[in-house]
Amino acid sequence: MDAFETLELRCADAWPAVTEDKIGDWRLRAAGGFTGRANSALAVGDPGVPVEHALRDVCDFAHAQGIPPVVQVVDGSENERAIGSAGWVPNSAHAAGHVVSVLTGPLGEGAEGISVLATPTAGWWELTVGRSAPTEAERHVLTTGEIGYVTADVMGVTAGAVRAAVVGDVLHIARLAVRPEYRRRGLASALMAACGPWAAERGATRCALQVAVDNDGALAFYDRLGFTGHHRYRYWVPGPRACEDRPL
Repeated sequence: MDAFETLELRCADAWPAVTEDKIGDWRLRAAGGFTGRANSALAVGDPGVPVEHALRDVCDFAHAQGIPPVVQVVDGSENERAIGSAGWVPNSAHAAGHVVSVLTGPLGEGAEGISVLATPTAGWWELTVGRSAPTEAERHVLTTGEIGYVTADVMGVTAGAVRAAVVGDVLHIARLAVRPEYRRRGLASALMAACGPWAAERGATRCALQVAVDNDGALAFYDRLGFTGHHRYRYWVPGPRACEDRPL
């Protein structure tokens, strides 16, 4: 596998689905509909069978799990070309954007007043999933692995939060959020910085995260922190006859 696909596997390990299966190197994933990444097939490496056959297995797995069939694949890769040739199309209806930029950058150097917790608090859940009590799928995806639950507390209020996960040499960042009334105080930058020392103690040497390519504000923010584009991935879905005879 190339560097793009290797980093995709690191990011996938940092975002584990509830149910997983494999077709060769490809990963089939389902998590009750919680996020596109955890409910799509990750098409990296060799599926071990012709791509058209692998895509039929993707459809069957999705049907069995009660989710739409979706494939996540590195933009411009051989797998993407084969998926397009098999009658699949870019998922332009994807709510968070079907083209995503994977950014890499340095580890932060720490920040005062930010907590990296071993267990999530109700305030952390409120900011990362929108409620103090997560679903089983949300809890599984967000708490499985080497996870730091990072919070910025102001006068007893959880004003900001982010999820930090370490997989090998990679610190994976997700779910960065600051309450509207506490924005423009540097909390987002502080949250990112606080993840660095925690991750370095666990073997991380670099940071990776994913941002939709049309999220200009987030891209500008991470650019200021020294992040650059590593590669992109795209979500694909079956065309009109690509999952024929498979009710979805």
